[in-house]
Amino acid sequence: MKKRFGIDIDGTVTCPASIIPYINKDFKVNITLDDVKEYDLTHVVDRTEEEFADWFLKSEPMIYAESPLAKGAKEVLKKWETAHELFFISARGPHLLEITKEWFLKNALHFNHIDLLGTHNKIEAAKNYQVDIFFEDKHDNAVMLHEECHIPVILFDTPYNREPIPDGVIRVNTWSEASEWVDNWLKQQ
Repeated sequence: MKKRFGIDIDGTVTCPASIIPYINKDFKVNITLDDVKEYDLTHVVDRTEEEFADWFLKSEPMIYAESPLAKGAKEVLKKWETAHELFFISARGPHLLEITKEWFLKNALHFNHIDLLGTHNKIEAAKNYQVDIFFEDKHDNAVMLHEECHIPVILFDTPYNREPIPDGVIRVNTWSEASEWVDNWLKQQ
C-alpha cells in the first residue's frame, strides 16, 4: 500500500553535523555535534542571535550545497522511492529551491515534491500534502506534527533533541532503524 512520507531535510536526510565545520572555521571554535545540546546554536558561538542569523544567511547556500548525506539515508530512501511518495518538507527558505534540487540530483535522490517553507512550522504543509508519516530531527516539530496531524513521527536522535517524547513519536538512531520501524508499521496498515 503506497503511503505518503513527509521528510525533513537538514539533520534528517543530511548529516546532523553538516554545519559544524563551517561554525568551527568561521567562529574559530572547536565544537563537535555532542557539544550541541539545543537546536539554537548561538550558545556554542558566543554571538547574538542577530550576528549568528547574518552569518547563517550568508553561509547557508554553501552549507546546503555541500552537506553530506546522513549515514544510511540514501539506501533507505532508494528502497522507498518507488513504493511510496516522498515529500521533502523543510524549514529552508524558498530562495534555496534550486540549490536544494541540485543537491538531490547530485546525490541521486528521488523526490515527488520539495517544499521549502522558510519556517519550522510544518503542520500546515503536512496536512496539505496528507502525509501518513513524518521524519524529523527537531524535537518540538516532531511532537507538534504528531499531536496536530495524528500521524507517527520518526525522530532521528541527536544531542539537541533528547527531551522526552510522547507515544507516537518514535526515536531512532539510524536510517536502518527507521526503515525497520516503517516496515513493521506498514504490515499493520
